[in-house]
Amino acid sequence: MSADATVLPTWTWPEERLQTILNRARAGRSLKPESWPGGARCAVALSFDSDHDTFELRDGGRSISALSQGQFGPRQGVPRIKALLARNSIPATFFVPAVSAIHYPDEQRGLVADGHEIALHGWIHERNTLLDADTERDLALKAADALERITGERPVGIRTPSWDFSDATLAISAEMGLLYDSSLMADVDCYELLLDGQPSGVIELPVEWIRDDAAYLVMDRWGGLRPQIAPHDILKIFMREFDAAYQEGGIFQLTMHPDIIGHRSRLWILEELIAHILGHKGIWFASHADVVRHAKAASA
Repeated sequence: MSADATVLPTWTWPEERLQTILNRARAGRSLKPESWPGGARCAVALSFDSDHDTFELRDGGRSISALSQGQFGPRQGVPRIKALLARNSIPATFFVPAVSAIHYPDEQRGLVADGHEIALHGWIHERNTLLDADTERDLALKAADALERITGERPVGIRTPSWDFSDATLAISAEMGLLYDSSLMADVDCYELLLDGQPSGVIELPVEWIRDDAAYLVMDRWGGLRPQIAPHDILKIFMREFDAAYQEGGIFQLTMHPDIIGHRSRLWILEELIAHILGHKGIWFASHADVVRHAKAASA
């Protein structure tokens, strides 16, 4: 296609071009199982993105203040989260940039020892859509090697940093033989990911900004963005998302960050949410990998 064609208004694009864009990574058949292990009614998949210092390091690490904020996760957030999960015997999935794992290896080993899953979250929280395919592939492979070296387990899942998904991301995940991705938002239950219209072999466990603590609690010190929703109201949103998942017999998936939810006045949200969930019968708390494994086996 000529260079001139790329600047034409989208409403003039031929259907073939639109279809090509839609098929780069698209939702296929639903993999919602008829039942969960042990006859549970609802699966609960809690996850934490351990970005730590990488959020600032990615952009050159110019702000010492921002780097110090990134240290809060490993120093305070993760220990508080680990203790809360342990008190309730809940397994979770931690999506960890390789640089975070390299800087805090004992944190990752401790999480694995406690029965939690460590999964991919990029090399340095890079933006995939700003990378060429070869660079993205090299960083993904290097990140997987680093996590395996540190934890002794090869990661089977990925959540791309900032849920950024390039044209090459799905093909790279399929090439790596990953079981699942957790970066896309086409459904509330697991589904098959199609690459150019064909099954990729990668299963999606979908996320949503509605179920992400950062969407409500992050402050931009240089801009005008300030948290506008009180913790009580965030809790109500999360509880209603769970209640609907429970009613439907599906998955309640939640994305959190140790440097956000790990603060004393914010961890309360998770404590109250867990208490609400435990007030229901037939709950299966599981890692993302175990949820996907069950959904895949049930659909075979």
